Amino acid sequence: MAHTETDPVGRSALRKVAWRLVPFLGLLYFVNYLDRTNIGFAKLTMSEDLGLTETMFGLASGLFFIGYLLFEVPSNLALHRFGARRWIARIMVSWGIVASAMAFVDSAGWLYALRVLLGVAEAGFFPGVLLYLTWWLPRAQRVQLIGAFLVAVPLSSALGAPLSGAIIQYADGLFGLEGWRVMFLVEGLPAVLLGVACWFYLTDRPEDARWLTAEERTWLARTIAAEGETSGPREASPWRAMADLRVVGLGFVYFGVVYGLYAVSFFLPTVVAGFAERFDASYSIFETGAIVAVPFLAGALTMVLWSRHSDRTGERRWHLALPAALGGVTIPVALYLDSPFTVMAVITLTAVGICCALPVFWHFPPLFLAGAGAAAGIALINSLGNTAGFAAPYITGWVSDATGSIRPALWLVGIAMLLSAAGALLLSRRRAPVATTAGGRDAVLG
Repeated sequence: MAHTETDPVGRSALRKVAWRLVPFLGLLYFVNYLDRTNIGFAKLTMSEDLGLTETMFGLASGLFFIGYLLFEVPSNLALHRFGARRWIARIMVSWGIVASAMAFVDSAGWLYALRVLLGVAEAGFFPGVLLYLTWWLPRAQRVQLIGAFLVAVPLSSALGAPLSGAIIQYADGLFGLEGWRVMFLVEGLPAVLLGVACWFYLTDRPEDARWLTAEERTWLARTIAAEGETSGPREASPWRAMADLRVVGLGFVYFGVVYGLYAVSFFLPTVVAGFAERFDASYSIFETGAIVAVPFLAGALTMVLWSRHSDRTGERRWHLALPAALGGVTIPVALYLDSPFTVMAVITLTAVGICCALPVFWHFPPLFLAGAGAAAGIALINSLGNTAGFAAPYITGWVSDATGSIRPALWLVGIAMLLSAAGALLLSRRRAPVATTAGGRDAVLG
């Protein structure tokens, strides 16, 4: 089989796949991540309207992940059975409806209920897209292109923060609604429209892609199939895959990274708003959004560069552990600094560490998971990791209420990320046949 670097058909096929799928899927994830985290900006005025304490807000933020975790594996198995085009379209439409409905909550109880329902509606989207990309991308190019897809996470925070802030501040009273309600309504609708677009735009498998030439379809299908036959994992049942200790180990590693991601995403607007008390530097809601955007813009840029470096060198283990450690070291230190500038500079390093770890992490599961086992295993890893999505906001809010300061809560964030880095360093150094790329240094959990 010809290498992609020297095969013009392979280069052409991958270029078309990259431009056809990655920007569109990235747009879906941009909207997805915005709809699950924009509650962090709504909090700035919503908490007073609904009578929420820090603990209650943390609970509302984290309850999303209860429904999300319970339905993650079944949803991904459904995607494997029915195809990405149908199932991702269903996910998008249902979560968009629920996200917009959050504009009409009138109590903490209704907020809790809709956050759970939002998780149920969205369950399976992220691991489903990752599984879908493994059907289209050879291993040697996978981290770089998954990194291009995952750049939607920091971009959603970077662009969504000032957007959410602007809607809350300047659209207050539109349709007779408070600004935070308008934000939920407006930011939920794109998911519905994009869900309809998925039905017509996505293609389930390379063999069905009429936007590729016959030669390109053949090359891509054979390349993906050959990787599985000659050096890839054998398909296992979903139950056997979920019982694999490597799945549990990767879930543990992912937990720490996600803990940092959601702690920063949900509470950074509160940190910036708190500058007024600590540093006599008060900002409007829109200005707060613009400041929050800076760390995530830096994270988006470095994520792309770090992913390319990992693919170019073929090294994965340290490309995961080092950025996770960077995030763990920097986040608890930030709030002990003596100016808004230095606080944001250090939090920017935290965002960079989190963002760089994400795409490299998702290189590992397909090294030992395939078929329906991959659908279940990837979903379970994402579920185990995303328990941090519940734990991080709830624990951060509870500790902040109990101590009167957010500092102890951010020390817990740092510890979680450092444990994740330590777990990443337990990845086997040996060269596993299923894990070898051009650089020869991929690894799986030992």
